[in-house]
Amino acid sequence: MTAPTLPPFTDERRDAIEQAVFGRIADDRQRTRRRRRGIWTGVGAASAVVVLAAVIGPSLGSSSGAGGSAIVGASGEGLADQYTEGSESAPIVPVVPGQDAAGSSSSSADAASGDAAARDAATRDIVATGSGTVEVDDIAAAIDQIGAAATGAGGYVESSQLGGATGAVPFEGSATGSAASSGWITVRVPAAALTSTMDGLRQVGEVTATTVSRSDVTDQTVDLRARVAAGEASVARLTQLLAQAGSVSDLITAESALAERQAQLDSDRQVLQSVESQVAMSSLSVQLVERSPAVAADPAGFGDGLGAGWNGLVAVLNGIVIGLGFLLPWLAVAGVVSAAVWGVRHLVRRRRAERES
Repeated sequence: MTAPTLPPFTDERRDAIEQAVFGRIADDRQRTRRRRRGIWTGVGAASAVVVLAAVIGPSLGSSSGAGGSAIVGASGEGLADQYTEGSESAPIVPVVPGQDAAGSSSSSADAASGDAAARDAATRDIVATGSGTVEVDDIAAAIDQIGAAATGAGGYVESSQLGGATGAVPFEGSATGSAASSGWITVRVPAAALTSTMDGLRQVGEVTATTVSRSDVTDQTVDLRARVAAGEASVARLTQLLAQAGSVSDLITAESALAERQAQLDSDRQVLQSVESQVAMSSLSVQLVERSPAVAADPAGFGDGLGAGWNGLVAVLNGIVIGLGFLLPWLAVAGVVSAAVWGVRHLVRRRRAERES
């Protein structure tokens, strides 16, 4: 048996061997780089997840138990002083010493026009509504005081409540037992007494917000009065026609028209009465809040700082745990997608390597 002979070692054979060796070395280097890159990518992703959990966790915990209410109003105790009883006050034109005759005549003309505007405003129908927020020591006593002031001004208590929004009960008379933390009262007072009644809130407690709104309903009242007058005249004419009806059909037609006009007249009278009542009696709603007691300053020491630091650490760890729980479903989906992509890429590379070999 003859020994196999080796092919001649030519330059082409040597170049092919060198290319194959260098190709394997390059593949090993790329594989090592990809492995290192994957490790660093995983470490970075884990760090990002921990940081994101620490950021999202406290916000999720705080948003789940957040709640509260706010009272919005125009602050200041002197806002009620800006409104006059019955109408808006005319602008005051100052008199400057040494002013010429032309300036004096123009000032007189402005004053005359202001007086005319004031007289015109006094004849208009204005619906005034006031509201305010007052901090008091005893809410029950404050409700009694505001109700007594409204009654003394010629008004009455429309509604009142002692207690907060949760478990609140209507207030009737003086309350006994523990005082509630909040309450409100709505009173109706004559329009001319609205400003003085709001000024009297300073005697009840500390006024933190007041609001006064005025609405001109002159056009509405004029239209309603005209409709009522026309309706009364129409009902009177139909009543006369009903008495003069000569046949049954005329009697039925007159009765039907009279019933329709009478119903419309009654409706217009009720609406007019309601609007006139709002013009004559202004509404005032007062929110009463119990004044918080003053807290004495207590300087913190090393133990307080240590406790605060421990509480902060527990809160951060709790936030991280909540954040990880929130991100876990997303990480699972991302892992499945990454595994699928990595499998496809690995299969493509292997097939490419087999074709090249």
